[in-house]
Amino acid sequence: MTVTAYRSHVEVRRAAFGRLVRAEWTKFATVPRWMITVTAAILLSVLLSGLVAAGAGENTSNDGGGPPVSADPLQPFQDRGHFVSQRRSGDVDVITRVDSQTGGGDWAKAGLMIRGGSETGAPYAAIVVTPGHGVVLRSGTDVDIAGSDGAAPTWLRLTRSGDKVTALESADGVSWTGVGTVELGGLGDDVLAGLFVAAPDEVVVTRQFGTEAISGNTAYTTATFDNVTLTGGATSDWTEREHPSGPAVQDDTTGFTVAGGVYTVTGSGDLGPDLFSPDSTRMVLNTVLVGLCATIALAVLFITSEYRRGMIRTTFLVSPSRGRVLLAKATVIGGVGFAAGLLSALGSLLAAKAMPGGLPLPDLFAWPVVRATLGSGVLVAAAAVFALALGSLIRRSAVAIAVALLALLVPQVAASGLPLDVANWMERLSPAAGFAVQQTVPRYDVAIGPEAGIAVLCAYAAIATGFALWSLKRRDA
Repeated sequence: MTVTAYRSHVEVRRAAFGRLVRAEWTKFATVPRWMITVTAAILLSVLLSGLVAAGAGENTSNDGGGPPVSADPLQPFQDRGHFVSQRRSGDVDVITRVDSQTGGGDWAKAGLMIRGGSETGAPYAAIVVTPGHGVVLRSGTDVDIAGSDGAAPTWLRLTRSGDKVTALESADGVSWTGVGTVELGGLGDDVLAGLFVAAPDEVVVTRQFGTEAISGNTAYTTATFDNVTLTGGATSDWTEREHPSGPAVQDDTTGFTVAGGVYTVTGSGDLGPDLFSPDSTRMVLNTVLVGLCATIALAVLFITSEYRRGMIRTTFLVSPSRGRVLLAKATVIGGVGFAAGLLSALGSLLAAKAMPGGLPLPDLFAWPVVRATLGSGVLVAAAAVFALALGSLIRRSAVAIAVALLALLVPQVAASGLPLDVANWMERLSPAAGFAVQQTVPRYDVAIGPEAGIAVLCAYAAIATGFALWSLKRRDA
């Protein structure tokens, strides 16, 4: 007698994933207090952004004078140093030997500069020698080309042809090696060409939990130049400025002298990116944290409430594939988080922009701002999925919410009281790295880039979701 195993002819249909997502969205949307919480969090973020912009604007609107910086809040750079120049027209060639340099640290600069005018942010090219980093060609905020590793004495040369400026260096003044060429748009016929020195301030960063103090002492450098030659159009007398775009004045600590063909120039200040400039866009977007905390709580409750009431058994009965249910919930809460984060970020920037006398915010359509705005949505979405996974693993609302918030917020709080190197590593390796997506300005304390930072948080969310899927298949509902 042959026994044939029974096979059911009833087709078991899995619910399409789209219908699962729709069902999970219905669950979320039909809980009034959850929808009210999301809306209130968005509105509170926008309100706080206006207060932040107004308060910060009052504190920074009158700094009592300071280092001249570019007007672009996305590319702040210092325009300082001591510039001794002549006004020349047409093509220009300026040569010197930097004989010696003292003071100012490894990044003290001594060399040549050609710039389009004395106003702040005028196009310029400068080739300088530094005690610790060799020869460098610098122009604007994004050109920083390294030459040889040597220090003074060395020969330097700048040659202008039209809008192009070529920098060269030499050990003997005879054989020249090109360092680089830059094109300075809108240079004009007349330019300022001459000798330049600069020394970055000695900055001290003091951190305590919740606060950070930045103080600086002015550093000075003195360089001697010989074999100075300038060729070009009509000439003018030597003019010295406390910084390239400043008035033609001199104080007791800086100066310019000539004796026996040797030019001695002493100066302070720096030329290049201002790494201590505030990131005003990020200051405003920090208010998105309100929406992020609310969304994390909702993400946890989205699954733990079903466990608490026993409804999860009904859910798994309707859809036996537990993993698909969790992924559908992640899709819904991720979408809610993205919408909440995006609306909070956009509303916060618009409110801060409309605040009279507030922060100097950049154009909202500038790519760094657009990236930070969209990234804020991704930040909240990834944090929500991360919290949902923790809720599935822990199944206790209070504990899961606390773990999610601690993982995201503690590294930032702890970093404020730790040495910068330690704090940076903590922010790179923790879920808090995701907040880097809101950066729009390069600063001294940037731990990780925007794209890499949000990728770290997304990786945490993906790993936590993977563990949650594994756990769902092995634990009772």
